Amino acid sequence: MKKAVDISKITAKDVAELAARLERDDYDNPFESLQDWHLLRAIFLQRPELVEPYIYLLDNEPYDEC
Repeated sequence: MKKAVDISKITAKDVAELAARLERDDYDNPFESLQDWHLLRAIFLQRPELVEPYIYLLDNEPYDEC
């Protein structure tokens, strides 16, 4: 199980590396890519300015997170 990520400490460089992994789609199994996608989505929800250049990777639809 992966350690929880403190999104408040994520940098733009971290997000760029995450996005690059998602773009390459070079994972050993689909669950690894899903974990990265969920992390990118969590960052988007808390710090959208970091994800703005990579928003296309989320294919976001309007939704209610309540």
